[in-house]
Amino acid sequence: MKSWIVKLTAVTSLLGLVACGPQATEKAAQATPQQTYEWKMVTTWPKNFPGLGRGPETFAEYVDKMSGGRLKVKVYGAGEVVPWDQVFDAVSAGTVEMGHSAGYYWKGKAPAAQLFAAIPFGMNVQEMNGWFHYGGGIELWRETYKPFGVIPFAGGNTGVQMAGWFKKEINSIEDLQGLKMRIPGLGGEVLKKLGGVPVAMSGGELFTALQTGALDATEWVGPYNDRAFGLYKAANYYYYSGWHEPGTALEFIVNEKAYNSLPDDLKAIVEVATKAVNQDMLDEYTARNSEAMHSLQTEHNVDMRPLPAEVMAQLKAASDEVLLEQAAADAQFAKVLASYQAFQRSASAYHKISELEYYKNRE
Repeated sequence: MKSWIVKLTAVTSLLGLVACGPQATEKAAQATPQQTYEWKMVTTWPKNFPGLGRGPETFAEYVDKMSGGRLKVKVYGAGEVVPWDQVFDAVSAGTVEMGHSAGYYWKGKAPAAQLFAAIPFGMNVQEMNGWFHYGGGIELWRETYKPFGVIPFAGGNTGVQMAGWFKKEINSIEDLQGLKMRIPGLGGEVLKKLGGVPVAMSGGELFTALQTGALDATEWVGPYNDRAFGLYKAANYYYYSGWHEPGTALEFIVNEKAYNSLPDDLKAIVEVATKAVNQDMLDEYTARNSEAMHSLQTEHNVDMRPLPAEVMAQLKAASDEVLLEQAAADAQFAKVLASYQAFQRSASAYHKISELEYYKNRE
């Protein structure tokens, strides 16, 4: 009997709210406390580093505002919680809910992960974003990371990078023989094929490694970030263009269980915030790189020069060989590469008569 009284009371209260109109119903909903979430995000970059490091902070700010404080994300720089190269492991294990990094650092776990960051002589930022969001790239990316319980989102792009800082001139392919260079992913595999020695190293270690001779050369990003590290003080020659990273895509990665625990509106906020940062970071690099390049040339007298055409041609030939070898060794790599290259061919055909022609005519 008592249960019927309770139910009747509840129904009577609800009818009373309805009778009072939508304002009363809205106030009652607002009075009901909503669950809040506190996440940790680890990154590969120094805390608040320009561009790369600010992207995760901007994401956290967007999410906090859009969610009304229901989802808060605390960002940690490289080494604060885990080392720079253990971001993927921490997210996969659920030690943290999120990470910000680049896919080519996880090639030992999933060789195809490299393809979602940068391919030598591959797509630029416009083409990468087109492939991700309208060409099936994001679906393949998530398929690749699914066995690890990780969901990737595009998380920024630096645009075409520089070829790097060198302590000696590069006049021929022979000058790469034995060259110890910090260069990740497929670019490192190309350097190795041509007799160089690729080295894995965090950004914070680069200046000292160049200065002490532990490295003969390094690539990092471009003028904006390279100036911030003071690399111009440790190497004489600054070469372009970034054959190895023509449109370097960064990634937000989210622990699958953590993401699925969110209500639908917070899931949507996470997705929208990643897309906002993906565009915002490129905007920042476009603005800051040009100013930093001018500063390096006029204030620091940096010797900035193109790699010789012969060297570039041999890098391209070696890149093609590396891609074929990696595709033969890993089925998922081959599957992703086929999609990537098909999109690149299509986009390139259009860009030859749009972007390329426009640049030529604008000069």
